[in-house]
Amino acid sequence: MANVAEREKGVTRTARFGLRATRQQEVLIRRAAEATRKSVTEFVLNSACIAAENALLDQKLFFADHESWRSFLDALERPARIKPRLGELMRHPAPWEE
Repeated sequence: MANVAEREKGVTRTARFGLRATRQQEVLIRRAAEATRKSVTEFVLNSACIAAENALLDQKLFFADHESWRSFLDALERPARIKPRLGELMRHPAPWEE
């Protein structure tokens, strides 16, 4: 799945970020950008957007309207269903374990 930076390619960028970095950080970022065949701007934006999306996805607090919350609670309260095919799959070693 593409992150925000990748989905917005071709969109006019109007916001600016000013960053200060150590010489080592600059060298590292430039080398990584070059290795991934991206400009430094593309690399930094892409990396920052991935980190931002992950940080937001990792939040433990989320909001839902009453109906969504009720559906969520109902799903939690339903008893687990036994899935025979899943049980069979779990009895076999993973391909990298063979």
